[in-house]
Amino acid sequence: MSVFSSTGAKLSSLSLAHLLNDWYMNYLQTLLPFLVIGGLGISKGAFLISGFTVTSSLLQPVFGYLVDQKNQRWLVYAGTVWMAVLLSLVGLLHNYSLLILITTLAGLGTAAFHPQASAMVTAVSGEKRGLYQSIFVAAGNVGWALTPLMVVPFVQTYGMNRTVIFVLPGILVAVILWFSAPRMSGKAKSKSPAIWPILRKAWRELGKVVLVVAFRSLAYFGLVAFLPLYLQHNNVSLLVGSHLLFIMLFAGALGGLLGGYLSDIFGRKVVIVVSLVMASPLFYLFLVTNGPWSYFLLALAGGALLASFSVTVVVAQEIISQNAAVASGLILGFGVGIGGLGVGLAGLLAEHIGIVAIIQALIWLPLFSGLFGLSLKRSYTSA
Repeated sequence: MSVFSSTGAKLSSLSLAHLLNDWYMNYLQTLLPFLVIGGLGISKGAFLISGFTVTSSLLQPVFGYLVDQKNQRWLVYAGTVWMAVLLSLVGLLHNYSLLILITTLAGLGTAAFHPQASAMVTAVSGEKRGLYQSIFVAAGNVGWALTPLMVVPFVQTYGMNRTVIFVLPGILVAVILWFSAPRMSGKAKSKSPAIWPILRKAWRELGKVVLVVAFRSLAYFGLVAFLPLYLQHNNVSLLVGSHLLFIMLFAGALGGLLGGYLSDIFGRKVVIVVSLVMASPLFYLFLVTNGPWSYFLLALAGGALLASFSVTVVVAQEIISQNAAVASGLILGFGVGIGGLGVGLAGLLAEHIGIVAIIQALIWLPLFSGLFGLSLKRSYTSA
């Protein structure tokens, strides 16, 4: 019997793979202050993030459709290697056009990974979809949190030219997935109904979920990209800023885990609305306080912001329950992508109205997202 044959082992390997994959998702955001220091403007650096987001997020529904038609197991390890190789070259390149091309192409790797991996988690979850998806998503959020802790001190010590070494996590996760990724039944896939009639029937409710995710992700991507620059503006070093970013993102991972668990008890809508409405005032209080108390507030804010992360994926999968990969692609891809594209525009605004004004605007987006979430239905399944 394979060491990866049990449900727990399969979930663990997929979650570890998600952690390492999403480590790369925060790579460009973490490098942004160094790119700015190197002479790249805030807006040009922000558009690198948006370029990556176009392919890494907006194309996920396309890969999701392919996965729902036929299991594409190879996507999870091939996609990760592709992304790792291209992103590891960023520190070596000085031509902006080439940087845009490389980062945009790199996004194809994570677009391939997420729908297939999320569908695999759903396939092994049984009756605990909310909890298991939250574990999977939380692992990815931990990967996001670890990026600044690893990248910032490394680049400060060795410089951008040595960042090619960051190809190694991608190779590691590809090897793990080669052996551990679940093999899903091809027959089960062939019974998946045509997606377009289902989308036509469910587009209103799916559209609501996508908009909730879009506003939440713009706040998330924006804060991850611009908070270190805001802290620098307030005389906080990049190293301390990386620690604060880790606190926010790691708390977000824990919040996502708790949110998934609570959604199985109290319902998806309650968790989505309450957590997002709470996030904005907590971020505001973080900005106006100092010392240990501000760290605690930042942790609470990060946890509240991401408490609904896995919940929105499950909601989409419940709306179109027979097309789980397309559903996860719409939320992890299209919804997140719309928000991520806004980072480039926010970078342009930052150069004109200042980083402080941008941060002040970003922290209130979760409140708007949560209030819009009130329009969601209470449940989508008979469970």
